[in-house]
Parts: sequence; C-alpha cells; structure tokens
Amino acid sequence: MITVHHLANSRSQRVLWLLEELDIPYEVKRYERDPVTMLAPAALKAVHPLGKSPVITDGGATIAETGVIVDYLIRTYGEGRLIPPADTAERRLYDYWLHYAEGSAMPPLVMKLIFTAVPKSRQMPAFMRPLAKILFGGVAKGYVDPNIATHVAFWSSSLEHSPYFAGAELTGADIMMSFPVEAAATRADLPDRLRDYLGRLHERPAYQRALVKGGPYALMGA
Repeated sequence: MITVHHLANSRSQRVLWLLEELDIPYEVKRYERDPVTMLAPAALKAVHPLGKSPVITDGGATIAETGVIVDYLIRTYGEGRLIPPADTAERRLYDYWLHYAEGSAMPPLVMKLIFTAVPKSRQMPAFMRPLAKILFGGVAKGYVDPNIATHVAFWSSSLEHSPYFAGAELTGADIMMSFPVEAAATRADLPDRLRDYLGRLHERPAYQRALVKGGPYALMGA
C-alpha cells in the first residue's frame, strides 16, 4: 500500500490528485504546519532526512521530490496513462514541463512569498519591519515581479493552441504545473487563458476527490 506523507497546503496535494487520476489505492498520513513558522513538523524527518513533503512510501521504498514521485507513479502504475508516447513532440513537451514546474517556475514564486512574509513576521523586531518592507518591496518590484510576469506570459502562450501543457490530453506535466499556476494565482494577475486552465483542472472528479482526502487546500484556484 502506498502511503502519502501529506503536509497541509503543500506540493503533496498534487500527489493525491495523481493517485486519484490513476485510481491507485493509497493511504494519507497528514501533517500540520507549525502555526508560527508555517514549516513542516519535525515528525517528517522520521520519514526522510530533509523533513519535507511530499514523500511517499511504497513497500520498502521511500521516494521524495514531487517530480520524482509523479514520474515514479506514472511509470510504475500508469499503464500508459497520463504520459504521451515516446519519441513524440508531446512527450518532449511532457518531459520539459514535468521538470520546469519546480526547476524554473517555483523559485520566483517562493521568493515572492518570502519577500512578502518576512517584513510581517512576528520574529522580526518591530522597529526593523518598515525598513524590511522597503528593502524587500524594492527587490520584489524590480526583480521578482517582472520575473513572475515573464513566466506567466510564457504559460499562457504555451496554452494558446492546446488545452494542456503537453497537448490535447491531461498528463503528469499538468499535475506538476498545477501548483505553480495556483501559486501564481495568489500572487499575480492571471490572464483568462490560465484561469480557464485552472478551472478545467479543478473541475476534474479526481481533483475533487483528492481535496476530500487531503483536507483544506489554501492554494486552490484564485
């Protein structure tokens, strides 16, 4: 039995969704974030040394990193589902977006989250917050926000001629890309094409079942 070590409001929601799409039996072990730091609890370090989510266990194997987990589940249990045939243009797109989601799309979005949260943190002395707001706000405006805007425009243009990132059908690439698009929806204005894309994802029965299994998901669609 596959066990998903699921952290609330995190990348692991995608793993639940994928398992529902593939109709694979699994169980969820849910972890809550620290209410002050919003970090994962120390209990996750008993599963994997980094103490991060998502992590799955499948028999004697422990598998971490969202992209690796998605690739593993599709190749091991997918029976050809959610992945285009080898040596096709769609497969090349699939491979690209599968890795791009965390490798290129998420870093500026994480930076935006940090630059927004740090000046408001209760761990920062009150007298430093105005200066931090100016400093972090300047970096966000001059570098982070334009970077996010470039990525968002790229996503939108990539969906101009097909409903999904790797062609006409939903694939694991879309499951990977759902998180950065959802994150961007909370931190930037999305063009209608991307909002429509999110709507198609959120309407899928498997996505809805994953929400029930995983619990409240604050990043869901803007």
